[in-house]
Amino acid sequence: MLTFHIITLFPEAIDNYLHSSILGRAEKKKIITFDLVNLRKFGLGKHKKVDDRPFGGGPGMVLRVEPLVAAISSILNPQSKIQNPQQIKISKSKKAKTRIILFSTRGKEFAQKDATRLLKYEDIIFICGRYEGVDERVAAHVADEEISVGGFILSGGELPALMVTEAVSRYLPGVLGKYESLENIKGSYPVYTRPEKFGKWKVPQVLLSGNHKEIESWRRKEGGE
Repeated sequence: MLTFHIITLFPEAIDNYLHSSILGRAEKKKIITFDLVNLRKFGLGKHKKVDDRPFGGGPGMVLRVEPLVAAISSILNPQSKIQNPQQIKISKSKKAKTRIILFSTRGKEFAQKDATRLLKYEDIIFICGRYEGVDERVAAHVADEEISVGGFILSGGELPALMVTEAVSRYLPGVLGKYESLENIKGSYPVYTRPEKFGKWKVPQVLLSGNHKEIESWRRKEGGE
């Protein structure tokens, strides 16, 4: 079973999506499972502080290294009690079947080949940044890789975590109803359904012909092959 551990300040913002539709059904089949880790639980002091002002000045707040390291340690070592976050040491890829991913605008842009590459792991840990980002020591010494989902900026890593979770999960046997449902297997071409006519808009005649050879040729052509 593949487990997605998502470290976030807002678990409630993504909980419903993970337990709905395709992902929810896959979880019920015990193909995948989700572990939403609330970063606030590992905050410092009475007020569970997780961020601070950046050294050198500048706008906004930065997520501190201690809560993030403590959260990751709780995943990798669930039996051990965390006494002092500064004493925790995490070596990259402590477990061969675990991958720690930080979402960052400076990361490598996520592609379909990355979805299949991540299938070899049993545990994938996503670090969802917020505010002005994450202390660079997390990227340099804790995360195995940094990933970006595109050339644009979001307020946090929660949406990227959902995107990558779904992209990876779809390749696991049993998640989709049919293997052919994978876009890169069937190809990307226009699809139509009933009614045959909607005002002046009609379904291409070839799709109504019953000639599977011609339909396949049309689909390859429309899909840009």
